[in-house]
Parts: sequence; C-alpha cells; structure tokens
Amino acid sequence: MLNNLKKTTIFKKTRVARGPGSKGKTAGRGHKGQNSRSGGGVPILFEGGQSSFVLRTPKRGFKNYNRINFEVLNVGTLNKIDLNEEFNKESLTKLGKIKGNKPLKILGQGELNKKIIIKADAFSKSAEDKIKSAGGSISIV
Repeated sequence: MLNNLKKTTIFKKTRVARGPGSKGKTAGRGHKGQNSRSGGGVPILFEGGQSSFVLRTPKRGFKNYNRINFEVLNVGTLNKIDLNEEFNKESLTKLGKIKGNKPLKILGQGELNKKIIIKADAFSKSAEDKIKSAGGSISIV
C-alpha cells in the first residue's frame, strides 16, 4: 500500500538570494563584475568587442573566375558511335553528342574496343590509356 512505503531522502531545491540561511548575499554570482549584475552577461557569440566571426566571413560565396568548364564525353560513348575512326569537336556536334560551345574533354568511363583517332581540348589519364591501348591516337587541339 502507498502508506507503507519507506520514506526516502528528498533534496529540496536550493533557494538563492533568500537570506543567510542558504546561498544568500551574492547568490553564487561572486563579487562585482558584469556577470554579477542583473541583466549582465554577454551574448553567446560575443568576442570581446572585436568584429564577430559572422561579420568577418564572406557573405555571397566564392566564384572561381579561372575555372574552365568542359563538355565531357566518355570513351564508352565513343565506342557506341558508328562513325569513321576519326572524331573531332565538329563531328560530335553534328551527331548531337555535345553542344560544341565549350572545350571538349574526353573521360575514361566505359570500354573501348575499336581503333579511333580523336582531337579534343583535354583528356583524362584513363581515357588516354584506353584509347592508346585500343590502337588509337589522340591529339590535343
């Protein structure tokens, strides 16, 4: 029954600033200073008066104006095209594989099992190896 339960120790909540019987006087805030006053303290991101980190960081991102955006094409795609063995930017544009308004880069994804000759602006190392191992040749425009 509830009236037969043994009484356990119950700790009362500490009452601060209610006289010398508890944490009276300074109420655990120490003596003087900004944090001892009511309404005292600093905001959570306050850095002692210097410009805050949020204000010091750039706000609208970073744009790398030196970046070259390539149109990419994989060697697996070149393997599927039924064209003579010579590829260049103009022939791939006519086929609709690229738009032709950016530099062309050939990447090495996919398999290549025919001999091709290709002219492009850049090649990845794996694409270069696959084209040469199939007996083809590359030339950088």
